[in-house]
Amino acid sequence: MTTRRPALALASLLTFALTATACTSDGDPGDGPSATPSPTVRAEPDHLTFGVFGTEAEMVAWDETLRDFNEGNRSTRASLVEWTSQEAARSALASGDPEQVPDVFLMARSDLRLAMDEKLTRPVSELLDERGVDFGDKFSRDAVESFSLDGDLQCMAYSISPMVIYLNEKLINFEVMTERGLDVSSRWDRWRMPQFAEAARFGTRPVRGVSGVHIDASVEGLAPFILSAGGSLFDDAKNPTSLAFSSEETRDALAEALPVLRDASITLPEDKIAKRSPLEWFKRGKLAMMAGQRGLVPELREQEGLEFNVMPMPYLGSAATVGDVDGLCISAKTEHPGQAADLIAHLIGDEATVKVTEAGAIVPANLTVAASDAFLQKGQMPERSRVFNSAIRGIEFQPLVPSWEALEKAVRPYVRQLLLDPGEIDLEAITEQIDEASRTVLSPEDVEPSESPSPKD
Repeated sequence: MTTRRPALALASLLTFALTATACTSDGDPGDGPSATPSPTVRAEPDHLTFGVFGTEAEMVAWDETLRDFNEGNRSTRASLVEWTSQEAARSALASGDPEQVPDVFLMARSDLRLAMDEKLTRPVSELLDERGVDFGDKFSRDAVESFSLDGDLQCMAYSISPMVIYLNEKLINFEVMTERGLDVSSRWDRWRMPQFAEAARFGTRPVRGVSGVHIDASVEGLAPFILSAGGSLFDDAKNPTSLAFSSEETRDALAEALPVLRDASITLPEDKIAKRSPLEWFKRGKLAMMAGQRGLVPELREQEGLEFNVMPMPYLGSAATVGDVDGLCISAKTEHPGQAADLIAHLIGDEATVKVTEAGAIVPANLTVAASDAFLQKGQMPERSRVFNSAIRGIEFQPLVPSWEALEKAVRPYVRQLLLDPGEIDLEAITEQIDEASRTVLSPEDVEPSESPSPKD
């Protein structure tokens, strides 16, 4: 769904400079009336549309940044196009209707493949370089490079959000755990898998119906554990034809992580998930830990009585996680590419970025703002917001696939077996099924109908 906020009133002014008729002297026939000059017409300003998605607080902030842009720019006026969600933005971009693609728009990196296939964007590097944008030191290099494709910067990174662990501090108290002699990390930016498992056990309260941890049964949910332990998600880093769950390295990684992630004594049961989402259980104080990105913060802050904090994903060999980047893109069909670049240059500046960051839902790619209180927000939860900044260094960006949603759907029955099947599981057989199912999305031309695996009942 798309809504529009009206642009500020356009400056359409017609100014007449009138010169008074000079008085003539009596008897001076050579003095005639002064000539009236032609009217001076100021041209209509160019109009830009800017499409975004996010929280209501972010929409208010985006609108304010556009007002600032308009007030300081007489030749261009920008108005806001609001998408209700990232999915709504994707639908608009994929519609094939040029009218649904704003001149400038916010887009998740996971949708970059769609944008490239549909030729929706034009590269931004040269246009922004002409406007003095410092790509090297001012912005997260990882975020900027994640939008580089075909030898050019396709969109300008705006925010980057790594997956981290959210924990309920009423259920998991590291000081109390230390006093009891339990295994607790001495660092705020790293903890090992045994320490993560110890925290999950400590946070579990069977009598009160409190579970210790939930990790989603999905490729994305398992990815940080696989990558940290030395495994790979795909068979090729650029042009994958399959997932790589059946590779020796990934099986070894799963063998290390699954004993904790499959432990029914500490994980959120399926029957509870069927009733409410893990996020709802976390907000109700019935789940001690869950994985998530920065976008959860505003909603969690609104939950009365909830005391939460964050830690990085567990360390199984190296610091690793996954995440997504949102970038500002210029439509390939815009009639005003220069003005569109002016708008992006304004939006990524410190002052404009601060306004959106203060809404609490993003980790800005602008390093100055990310290190400031506009993001760290001392005195508000989570206390360890710097964990997000530190975890960015461990993000391993995955190749762009035709549809991440379709991939997850294709393999979900088998990934669920990995995490949820009771008793012993056949890791070799299940991981082979996962890879076979992934080919129906990643390389369907190579899959015979009879080759598609069927999940067991």
